[in-house]
Amino acid sequence: MSGRKWTLDDLQLGTTAEATFWNNPIGDSGFRWRTTTLDDRRTPKVVLSNDDRIIPGVPCMVRVTAIRKPERDDRGIIEVEYVGPAPFRLEGVYLDPIVSKKLQVALESGLNILLDGPQGCGKTVLARSIADALGMEFVFFNCGAVVEATDFFATIQVRASSTGAPVTDFVKTEVLIALEHAGNHPERRYLVFLDELNRCQETARNALMPALDSTRRVYHPIENTFIPIPNNVQFIAAVNRGREFSGTFGIDAAQLDRFAPLQMTYLPPAEEEALLARRHEQLSKAIIGHVVAVAHAVRNSPELGGTLSVRATDEACTFLAHPLFCGAAERNLPEILRSSFCGRFSGRWDDVTSDAGAVWSVVLRVLAERRVTVDD
Repeated sequence: MSGRKWTLDDLQLGTTAEATFWNNPIGDSGFRWRTTTLDDRRTPKVVLSNDDRIIPGVPCMVRVTAIRKPERDDRGIIEVEYVGPAPFRLEGVYLDPIVSKKLQVALESGLNILLDGPQGCGKTVLARSIADALGMEFVFFNCGAVVEATDFFATIQVRASSTGAPVTDFVKTEVLIALEHAGNHPERRYLVFLDELNRCQETARNALMPALDSTRRVYHPIENTFIPIPNNVQFIAAVNRGREFSGTFGIDAAQLDRFAPLQMTYLPPAEEEALLARRHEQLSKAIIGHVVAVAHAVRNSPELGGTLSVRATDEACTFLAHPLFCGAAERNLPEILRSSFCGRFSGRWDDVTSDAGAVWSVVLRVLAERRVTVDD
């Protein structure tokens, strides 16, 4: 929060500012929503509103409509009305402008969101950034461990009892714990991120159907009853789809219809260079440019399926920025790219008939175009 505070001279009728409201704990005040900051600056009086368009915990733009008892230091309120949604900002994450707008609308509407994009394009980072930006509790759940329908909410574990005899226990998953906490804490908001949703079988995913539609309830396997999904829970799922992925299952039309799908892709080269420059300040702009140029060429190669994660470029930069390599980063660049890039594909780098060999060919071509020497 900014150290600067508002004064009543600054806050005039008609002043517009960003605010995040919560339920007003004072029930007889006549106002539903309450905050003490505008534009991240503390206000001299409590800010209240009754506007039905305000969603607790979601930043919005408001306009000052009244200042009650301005002469009193210990009393009075600032009354505001809703103007519109706050600008959507995610630090350290790039989104196509249209996708960013669709994401904001989906979040404000409480829609379930499906992030569909290539491996390592930033789906998990995006979900975490959304939770951070909106002040939500982030709940990560990897669907690859789900075999039975109940595995989304509880797993069966065997442990030794005090007598040494084996005992079978139900253990709640992060998802079920979050749903219970959300019911007990309506003032908090929870983002449940279902990673690798298509790595569990379709029959198991059917257990989520009532949670994702208007029914908004799930089966509690420990209590043997159905429990409601509180309104302060938002679901975001992520999938990787393509011929290069094994162990994945198709998502049928009914399941897809429970989500607002958003297509993601890799960052544009300039954005990826900026991201890596922030993470690896020791590296020159030229070295980072070489890494990203090679990665971009690999992703755009039709023979290779277009998959090379941002983790791969970040990993290469991590090696190049280390004191063991940074003294001669350009000289070490080909060998680093050989391991960090070719090593993510099948085959060997020196086998031109393999995917790894095809990647190495791309590495050599791009580095030659950029006048980087490669030792034989």
